[in-house]
Amino acid sequence: MQYFIDSASIEEIKEAISLGVLDGVTTNPSLVSKTGRPFNEVAKEICHLVQGPVSLEVVGTTAEEMLREAKQLRTYGSNVVVKIPMLSEGLKAVKALSAEGIPTNVTLIFQPVQALLAAKAGATYVSPFIGRLDDIGQDGLLLVRDIIQIYRQYSFKTKVLAASVRHPIHVLECAKMGVDVVTLPVKVVHQLTKHPLTDSGLKTFLEDWKKVKN
Repeated sequence: MQYFIDSASIEEIKEAISLGVLDGVTTNPSLVSKTGRPFNEVAKEICHLVQGPVSLEVVGTTAEEMLREAKQLRTYGSNVVVKIPMLSEGLKAVKALSAEGIPTNVTLIFQPVQALLAAKAGATYVSPFIGRLDDIGQDGLLLVRDIIQIYRQYSFKTKVLAASVRHPIHVLECAKMGVDVVTLPVKVVHQLTKHPLTDSGLKTFLEDWKKVKN
């Protein structure tokens, strides 16, 4: 399973790179707005820093607008994956981009049939939003399970990219299900390293080491 960082913060991305676990980056307009910087500057810097896929999102709502934006986004780096919202117009854009060999990530997936349509249109990735479904009392992980079952049933090549990941249990369950990619905030990456017994064990080792004659 690959780990992507869901961020537009250069500092956070550099931190993830230093941990040795970064396989790619996903962004969205909300994350970019938090940087207070022009989008094109942020996008180019991320693409330069990261060797793996970088999902950059279009903001147009028609296929024509999305395709025009996609061409611009791809000038920022050969590793750009064009992030397309799950809309009827979005599917048209995905089909056209797929025909040109341009990778796409269909985002804002909240039901399995949306993921089915995206795969049929030729999406490289689909992004089911786990946490946002949990927030309204639904089981986000069940959505991911259903998508994986459908994709395996019909041998779709589209990769499942679990998004809106809130905590380590989301990551664990996604790994057990065979999710292709999880994208998560850097704070969750750090949470994955933690366990109370690890902390207490390290404390004991260090205390005992002080007693060792050197």
